[in-house]
Amino acid sequence: MERNFETVMIEQCAPTLAGLKPANLFRLECRSPAALYARVAGWNAALGPKGVRLVVLKEFPETRCYLIYVFRAARLWAALSQPETRRFLSREGYRLPGSGTEAGAGCAALLAQLALRLTEGRDFPHEIGVFLGYPLADVLGFIENRGKNFTCCGCWKSYGDPDAAQRLFDQFKKCTAVYLRLFRSGRPIPRLTVSA
Repeated sequence: MERNFETVMIEQCAPTLAGLKPANLFRLECRSPAALYARVAGWNAALGPKGVRLVVLKEFPETRCYLIYVFRAARLWAALSQPETRRFLSREGYRLPGSGTEAGAGCAALLAQLALRLTEGRDFPHEIGVFLGYPLADVLGFIENRGKNFTCCGCWKSYGDPDAAQRLFDQFKKCTAVYLRLFRSGRPIPRLTVSA
């Protein structure tokens, strides 16, 4: 069943639109690739001045589904530029842009590599967690434990302090509920989007 682009974006990406997370991802069914890409371009024009970008990370032609990634380049680049995260991505085989690279260009280079990994169909790239703003310890814990032995499960599986993780999950859940209520009452997405 094809769902409304904007509703799904609010349901899945409110924490990013609110500036609480560097990125979110959502899956959308759309019969017309041209219409989808036009919509992504339109939202990039509307939200770009606020520091938010959208990219299609993967297409599933057989099901007419798409993975759409919504991110704040400056926040994402800051997260991906952390020394431990850079070392992790390098170990995973990513070619890292120089540390002086501008946020938009740095994110684009790394996202192109992530998109390629998603498209190649090899093992699922669990490093996607760092691209979604998950703590590196949780991403490493998930990989090392193969998704088991977590201390808390919410927006992702946490392997650290369960109370801190639950507080964060609750914050994202509350944000999403508030954004959905405001959106359904007529507040447009650009007004809901916090400037960078």
